[in-house]
Amino acid sequence: MAEGTVQTIQVNAPAEVVFDVAAHVENFPEWATGVRETEVLEVNEDGTPARARLIVDGMIRTITYVLNYTYDGIARIEWTAEPGDDIAEMEGRYEFYELENGATEVVYALKVEPNFKVPGLLRRQAEKQIVGTALRGLRDRSEELASAAD
Repeated sequence: MAEGTVQTIQVNAPAEVVFDVAAHVENFPEWATGVRETEVLEVNEDGTPARARLIVDGMIRTITYVLNYTYDGIARIEWTAEPGDDIAEMEGRYEFYELENGATEVVYALKVEPNFKVPGLLRRQAEKQIVGTALRGLRDRSEELASAAD
């Protein structure tokens, strides 16, 4: 992925739990700030989403897009957006690294090209905010579920 935003966070939960939270697109509105609505359009044989529609608060306006997902076991989730009215191009990924202490390091990379005029600096700031907020939400939700399972 050329350019874009990449951030990392440590989550005090096993990789399986963190992956499960990130893979359940239908639950994003419960923990991902700004995600208003999701709809899984297609699923893979293992039940993971293959294609989903999201409606998000894009700060400037409400944005709707469809993502296509691919998976590498529980180590990685990648997505690309179908070009649409709001998004010209979007690609992203989560990578999950199990640490020796039972925690998980999560890397989130995102590149977005909106289909409307946004100055480059503002676009980069929005990417950074989206990634940072999503990582914190993923961490909080995963740690909450891991604590409840103990």
